[in-house]
Amino acid sequence: MIRKAKIGDVKDIQKLLMTFANRGDMLSRSLSEIYESLRDFYVFEEEGKLLGTAALHIVWDDLAEVRSVAVTEDAGRKGIGSQLVQACIAEARQIGLNRVFCLTYKPEFFGKHGFRLVDKAELPHKVWGDCIKCAKFPDCDENAMILDL
Repeated sequence: MIRKAKIGDVKDIQKLLMTFANRGDMLSRSLSEIYESLRDFYVFEEEGKLLGTAALHIVWDDLAEVRSVAVTEDAGRKGIGSQLVQACIAEARQIGLNRVFCLTYKPEFFGKHGFRLVDKAELPHKVWGDCIKCAKFPDCDENAMILDL
């Protein structure tokens, strides 16, 4: 079941994100950051266990980022990540956004959802705020992708 995240999910969200952050696959998120942006997050829960998460973070009046997409190793390849991304896209449409972007090491996955590769320079400077926290900054090797809604 996909639902909006609740306060009680924060520690499980962070634990899941850190699994991938520790491998260099995504940015880590502190508990403070997750609490502050909790309304951005969706979770996939099954039998009381959090199996996946994704967030839609609004950047500007016409742009949001799909980020923090993660699914537990045990639940991978079952469509959970796709369902979470689709929930983010549906919300973006519902609130009237024109574009959604992501920064990813999995362009094939996001391509299946209609995202297309773009040069990072096409994204506004405002989206790079989190990048300063990344160990790979300024030599980012993620792919920038956009979905026009």
